[in-house]
Amino acid sequence: MKDYIEERAIGIANYIIENNATVRQTAKQFGISKSTVHKDVTERLMQINPTLAKEARKVLDVNKSERHIRGGLATKEKYLHQHELGIQ
Repeated sequence: MKDYIEERAIGIANYIIENNATVRQTAKQFGISKSTVHKDVTERLMQINPTLAKEARKVLDVNKSERHIRGGLATKEKYLHQHELGIQ
């Protein structure tokens, strides 16, 4: 594995842990795809630093379990905003 990929995977994991970030937020921060973030954390990082990979995975698992709640809140906010503007 190339050095820059290893460094990116470690950086991604640290960002996720420090910021309690989602895959989407992390991908945007690093300018890469969500699938690259996922692959770096779940596959590549396990070869480089299994302990760090497990910590990052815990954060991602919590985020995944809560995503339906965040999605529902976003939809609620959208419709409340449309109602305020008089859009139906």
